[in-house]
Amino acid sequence: MKKGILSVLLVTFILSLTGAVWAQDDMQKEPSCKFCGMDRAKFAHSRMLVTYDDGTTLGTCSIHCLAIDLSLNIDKTPSSLEVGDFNSKKLIDAEKAFWVVGGNKSGVMTQQAKWAFEKKEDAEKFIMENSGTLATFDEAMKATYESMYADTKMIREKRKMKKMQGGGHH
Repeated sequence: MKKGILSVLLVTFILSLTGAVWAQDDMQKEPSCKFCGMDRAKFAHSRMLVTYDDGTTLGTCSIHCLAIDLSLNIDKTPSSLEVGDFNSKKLIDAEKAFWVVGGNKSGVMTQQAKWAFEKKEDAEKFIMENSGTLATFDEAMKATYESMYADTKMIREKRKMKKMQGGGHH
C-alpha cells in the first residue's frame, strides 16, 4: 500500500516538473530578447511570445519589445499572442488577460508599466496595492505605442549613463 502511494506521488511529482519545463520552453528557445538583449527568464512575469500565421515565433521581454516586432512585421498576422502572468509567470493569452496600465511599480522597458493577469481579481488586487488602471490588451498596446518615443529615449539615456560608468548595456 505504501509503495503504491509513493509511486503515485513520484509520478505526480515528475509530471508536475515536466509541465513546468514545458511552460518554460519558450525561454529556453529564446533566452534573451532580440531587441534589447534582456534575459527573458528574469522577466518571465512580463515576457511575451508571438506566433505569426506563417508559423514563425518570437519571444520578447515585454510588451514594449513586442510592439517593435509587430511594427517591423506589419505584413505578418499574429495567430497567437501570449504574455507571462504577473503572479504565476506562466504564459497566458494576452488578448484575454486582464491588463494593468500605470501604477507605482516600475515597468519593463517603459516609464508606464503594463502588467498582465490571468484573473481579474489578481489585477484588481494589484491595482489596490500599486494603483494603475484596468485595461484590455488593445488598450495596453495603444499605451505602449503612445509612449514608444519617450520610452526609447529613456532607454538610450540609461544605457549611455551605464556606458559612462563602465557598465554593460542592460
